[in-house]
Formats: sequence, C-alpha cells, structure tokens
Amino acid sequence: MPELSSDLTWIAMLLPFVAALAAPAVVGRMGANGAWFLALFPALAFAHFAGFLPEIADGGRVTGGYAWVPSLNLSFSWLIDGLSLTFALLITGIGALIVLYAGGYMKGHPQQGRFIAYILLFMGAMLGVVVSDSLLMLFVFWELTSITSFLLIGFDHAREASRRAALQALVVTGGGGLILLAGIFFLWNITGVSQLSLLLATGDTLRQSPFYLAALLLVLGGAFTKSAQFPFHFWLPNAMEAPTPVSAYLHSATMVKAGVYLLMRLNPVMGETPAWEILLPFFGGITLLVGAVLAVRQTDLKLMLAYTTVASLGLLVMLTGFDTPYAVEAAVLYLVAHSLFKGALFMVAGAIDHEAGTRDITRLGGLRKLMPITFAAALLAGISMAGLPPLFGFLAKEEIYAALAGTSPRAILFTSVAVIGNALMFVIAFAVGLKPFLGEEKAAPKHAHEGPILLWLGPLTLAVLSLAGALLSSVAHRYISSPMASAVDGEAQTITISLIPHIGAALALSVLTVVLGIVLYLGLDRLRAAVDHFVTALGLSPDRGFDHAISGLVRFATKVTRFVQNGRLETYIAMSFIFVAIVLLVTPVVYGELPPVPAWPNDASLHELAMLAIAVVGVVAVLTAKDRLTAIVCLGIQGFAIAVLFLIYGAPDLSFTQFMVETLSVVILALVMTRLRLSLSDHRPAGAVLMDGALAIACGIGFMLLLIGTTAGSFDTSLTQFFSEYSKIIAHGANVVNVIIVDFRGVDTMGEIAVVMVTGLSILALIRIRVAPPPIQTPQPSAIAPSPAPAKKKKAAGK
Repeated sequence: MPELSSDLTWIAMLLPFVAALAAPAVVGRMGANGAWFLALFPALAFAHFAGFLPEIADGGRVTGGYAWVPSLNLSFSWLIDGLSLTFALLITGIGALIVLYAGGYMKGHPQQGRFIAYILLFMGAMLGVVVSDSLLMLFVFWELTSITSFLLIGFDHAREASRRAALQALVVTGGGGLILLAGIFFLWNITGVSQLSLLLATGDTLRQSPFYLAALLLVLGGAFTKSAQFPFHFWLPNAMEAPTPVSAYLHSATMVKAGVYLLMRLNPVMGETPAWEILLPFFGGITLLVGAVLAVRQTDLKLMLAYTTVASLGLLVMLTGFDTPYAVEAAVLYLVAHSLFKGALFMVAGAIDHEAGTRDITRLGGLRKLMPITFAAALLAGISMAGLPPLFGFLAKEEIYAALAGTSPRAILFTSVAVIGNALMFVIAFAVGLKPFLGEEKAAPKHAHEGPILLWLGPLTLAVLSLAGALLSSVAHRYISSPMASAVDGEAQTITISLIPHIGAALALSVLTVVLGIVLYLGLDRLRAAVDHFVTALGLSPDRGFDHAISGLVRFATKVTRFVQNGRLETYIAMSFIFVAIVLLVTPVVYGELPPVPAWPNDASLHELAMLAIAVVGVVAVLTAKDRLTAIVCLGIQGFAIAVLFLIYGAPDLSFTQFMVETLSVVILALVMTRLRLSLSDHRPAGAVLMDGALAIACGIGFMLLLIGTTAGSFDTSLTQFFSEYSKIIAHGANVVNVIIVDFRGVDTMGEIAVVMVTGLSILALIRIRVAPPPIQTPQPSAIAPSPAPAKKKKAAGK
C-alpha cells in the first residue's frame, strides 16, 4: 500500500475552528448572508480532502503529523485512507450545506452567530476524530464532540427540555468516552503502539491476547454510547430538542456515526472473533427493531426520523459484526446512503416546521404545490430511504440482503430482523417524504410557502447526490465505496453492484420488504395506535430509567457527602489517618513485602539508650497526663530526644531544625488550647479511645515498616558524590550541608523560611489576642416599677 505524505492537512483540520472564531462577528455584520462566507471554510476543507480521491482509489493512503512527546510515542498525526476520507468528505461537505441551512433557518435569531460557531466547532472536532492517527488525539477529539454537542443540544437553554436533553447526551456519551479511554489504554498496553496506522499492522496480536475481551468490551462501551445502541439509544431522540440544523448534522450524518466509525476502523484487528460476531449483530439487531418500532409510534417529523436513525445505526453495527463476504460492502453503502437521505429529510422537516409552523404529521397536508422544491427533495430522499431505485439507497438495501441471506438459523434470524426493520423504515420514509405534501392543505399554524434558497439548497443537493451516486455507481464505487470497504475489511475489495438487479434471494427479499412496507404504510394510523398501546402496556422506558439512575446517584452522593463531610474535624482527621494506614499496611501485607525485623544493636552506647528511654517516657507521659496542657508539653519530649540523637550522629543542622519544629509545635498548640473553650481533661468514651489508639498504632507501625524497608535497601551514594565533588567547585563552599541548603536547595530553603515566618506571625497574633470582658448586665426594671423620669436636657449656652 503506497504511503503518501501531506503537510497541509492540519490546515484543513483547523479551518472549521478558524471559522468558528469568526462566526459571531461575521453574522453580526452580514446577518444571514454571513452563512455564505462561513460555508467557504468547510468547502475549502472538502476540496482539500477531495484532492486525495485518485490516490486513495489506487490503494494508497495519506499520513502526516508532528511528534508531540517522542519519548512516549505521542504525536499529532493523521491517517487518511478510504474510511477516513469518506467520513471527512461527508463531514465537510454536509457541514458546508448545514452552515448555509442554519443561515436561513436561524435568520433573525439574536444568537445566530453563536449557533453557527458551535456547529463549526463540532465540525472540527468530528473531523479530528475520523482523520486522527494518534489514539490519544482521537480520544481528545472524541470528547470534544461530546462537549460541542452538549452546547448545541442545549442551545435553547431557557427551555428545561433542552437543558435536560443536553445533560443527558453529555452524561451518556461523556461516560462512554471515559470507558473508551480505558479501552485505548488496553490497546496501547497489549500492542505497544499508540497510532492506528501501526495498530492496524499488528495482525492477530490483539485477538490472541488474554485481555482481548476486556479491551473489546471497553471499546464497545465507547462506541455503543456514542452511536446510540440499545440500551443507550434513548439520548438520541431526546436530542431532537436542539434546532433542526443540529439534528440534521450531528444526529444523522456525523456524530452518531462516530461509534460506527470506530468499530469499522478496528474491524481488521478486533473483528473475526466469536465475541465480535456475537455482540455486534445481537445489539445491532435489537437496536434496529427498537428504533424502527418506536419510530412508527411518533407523529413529530423529527422524532420519526430520530428513531429511524437509531434503527439505521443498529443496522450498521449489525452488518459490521456479521461474518459474510458482502457484510462490509453493505455497511459501507448503507452508511453513505443514510448520510445523504437522512440529512436531506431532517432539513426537509425543518423547512416544513419553519414555513408551516408545525412538525405534527397529523396537521400537515397539501404542501406539494406550496413547497414544490422542498417536495422534490423530500420525495427523492424518501425513495432512497425506502430502498427503491433509482436512488443510492436501493444499492445499499440489495447489498444488505446479499450479505444476510442464508439457510442457517442465524442467517434466517438476522435476515428477518432486517426485513422487518427495513419495512418499518419504508413506512417512515414515505410518511415524512410524501404524506405532508399530498392531499388537501390542512389548517397549519402558518400559511406555508417555499422557503428561501438557504433552506432548500441543502436537502435538494443531498437528494440529487443520492440519485447521481446510483446512476453513476461505477464512479461512486471506484472513488468512495470500494476504498472504504477495503479499509474496513483490511483487504482490497471491489464493489460492483448497480441499479441492474440480480435475480436471486436478495431481490426477492427486497420485493418482500416493499410489499410489507406498502401494506403497513396504508394502515399507518392503526399501526401507530397498536404500537403505542403495546409500548404503553410494556411500561419499559430507558429514558425514565436514566432519570431514576441520576436521581439515585444524587441521593447516594448526598449520603456519602454527609458521611465524610459532616463538619466534624475529628471525622476528617480520622478518615485521613485511616487511608494512610491502609496505604502503608495493606500493600506490603497483600504482596508479601514486609521488611525483615532489624536486630538489636550490640554496640549501642549508654547515651543513645538514654535518649531512647526519654522518648519512651515522653510517650507514657502523654498517655497518662491528666489534662491537655500537660499532654501537649510532654508531646515535645520525643521530638527533643530525636533532636539529641541527630546531634550525637553529627547532624547539628537537622538537630537545630528539629528543636525549632518541636518548640513551635508545643507553643502553638498550647496557645490554641488556651484560646479554645475545652474541658481540661479528655472525656471520650472508652470505645472512642480504643478506636483512636488502634488507628494511631496502625499508622505508627506503617511508618515504622516504611522506614525499615527504606533503610534496609542499598544506599545510593550518587547524590553524596555529586555534592562532594561540586559543592566547592560550583558553590564555593566547604560545608556541604550549608551549600545544599543555600545553593542547591535555595528555593526550598526560602520556602521553609517563609513557613517559619508565617508561624512566628501566627504565634504573635495568638499572644496578642485579648479576650473581651463579658458585658456588664444592667438590671432590667420590673414590669410594675415606675420607669425613671427622662433626664432634662441642658440648655445650650447663650440660650
């Protein structure tokens, strides 16, 4: 596979971000017409990526980037092959049309500039996801898509429904992103590479690893939450609270396909295993049925399309995990077809809402003559979604049935799921693309008319592209479908399907789907009522489950917070020492790393033993003291004994520091105790005393073991040699300790001096505190005693 290098791709990746920075000012100055200028930025990025089509079609791929942290093999790099190029073209091409559409749809909105800026920010983030070669870079952009989608879904933040939908999407996709991060670390540790281009060359390393299943489940967690797979599908329909340009872009053509992109990208190294071929078709099939059934229940155009998007994503995941020769080709064709027809239909729904004032299908009709261009776009997109010729959706549907059809029970099961799902999506395709335009005009809130060019240019362009892709299928396959399928499969693939049907099982299943779809469409109202009754009787709602989960999490967090943050200082201190004891004791005990008990020194001198005895006496004095002040004074005995030992062993500097610390500690504690209203003695119950004593002993033993283990090891003399060799040469000082304190650790010494100064100032403040005497209580006059006569005012002089 020939490798090509590109040094300009980073500019194309930055173009959406640059446009986002300029959007508020451009729209503020030019109004809705500013959308034409802003759309040039993604259009230029589209032109840049389109320039790679010939090279990618010939089997090449484009790489480039810059080293970020070479020692950790981290880079800002990109990989462009058939898969990432197709996504990049969809993101920038549809993105440019969405910017234009937003200019017309949000015309006159006071925050239109901010809205388009968010759209462009999301575009840049999604573009980064699909072209990233670095796994870390992919994750950063992955999370950025969650953040920007949160801003877009919650754009109308004055509405509670928008805020809830935005928060829900952020929690689900953001949580999935953290799961994906763990999966990325697994991939990194298993293969030792941090770039996708290198990961794809590792062969069976991942599949043969004992940690493969753990890595797969983590990757699926990230992909399923982002691509709204069951049971995480509920956030996507709720995201329809966002303005229609958001729905048309984020939740049909781009963001929700990020998870599908990740699965397709990792298929060459994680696919073809029993776990992959069981989990993906199973969850994908359930998602297909759930989404298609719930779509029939809706009457809102956007919600109908949203649930069919859930169904389509399930179909893509199911195909990606299927183990038949045409499954990858079918997934590739359907992904492209879906992006074209779903983006167009969402924009049609928005145009109808903008011009007629409602998206309720029961209140719409007769728009064919009033909105002829929008009707043409809707009809073409609906035909493609229904899988009828001569649109690109027909090619995808034929390839789907060619991939699934078989005689095994597994093939029959998933083929039946696909037929039912496609038939229901056939119903929604014409319910959205045909029903509002036929019949007599109904009394909508507004008298509809054809919208401005900014509203119909996008859907008409996408619908025409779907028609052109089918009519010129050989060209589309050469430059788009075949290179993409090759990247997903890991081997060269050539797609040849065209509008000329092949007699066989695939065509028979296609005809069955159409017949079933027509029957269901004719009885749509009865079907909707039946599905609504069934879902209501079932009583299951992942959406309500999410609310209960969040509510339970908040209650649990409140209880935990009230337990560990109860406002009592002794609780905080106890918790701190409990964790210190756990860290110091559990690890050496569990892993068998307890240090050997040191032998008693035979050559201990009398003065050393005397200092040890004094320290022991100090501990006993603290424990037996009758009042707090005595215990505080006795507390300094151990520190003074240790300071004398430092002095005996030739460390006067350290000894002096120890004397200062102990003296200051005793003085400060004594002053604090005199200012607090405490009882003179300790009145804790016996249980609390035992608990605190056990905790103190545990921490003491832990630090003792740590010190013994540290000193038992071999002494590293490299620092000693360094200071001995360079103290006089560099710092011109013969006293090594002084040189370390003043020169090599000068900043640290300055900090210690600052601590001592602050401590001295605190002591001074405590000494100078004067307790105000209690106010003199004057006796209050009795209720029956006569009140004193008011004093007469003295006359002013001269009066």
